Amino acid sequence: MSLLTLEIPGLAALPEAAAQVREALRGHSIICFEGEMGAGKTTFIKALCQALGVQDEVSSPTFSLVNEYRDAQNQPIYHFDFYRLDNPREAEGIGALEYFDSGYLCLIEWPSRIEDLLPPDRLLITLTVTGLETRELKIES
Repeated sequence: MSLLTLEIPGLAALPEAAAQVREALRGHSIICFEGEMGAGKTTFIKALCQALGVQDEVSSPTFSLVNEYRDAQNQPIYHFDFYRLDNPREAEGIGALEYFDSGYLCLIEWPSRIEDLLPPDRLLITLTVTGLETRELKIES
């Protein structure tokens, strides 16, 4: 079921889109981000973290697999990038299931790499390239 579809005309529109997505996240802790390489998953997560009050540098956890940030209420936000995983057991090895069960916000890039580990209650955000700088963002539950 699609909850929200946004057209993002360029980078300047990211803060507004992130604010709209922040509202759609209420009540959800597992947020999965899909999209082709270069679709802007990490860039959007940076904007979303800013909208959530994160002061830390937000960057892709490609090699570390997970980064932790703090939101405006000093609550943890966990940012995962599972692109480089060869096997879902690697995610289990870093304690991914404990992170997912924590109740804190988990932002997950390349969730299809660990599909069997994901809880059923999650949101899927799909970013689709529609032009040089334009994207379509769709949130589904």
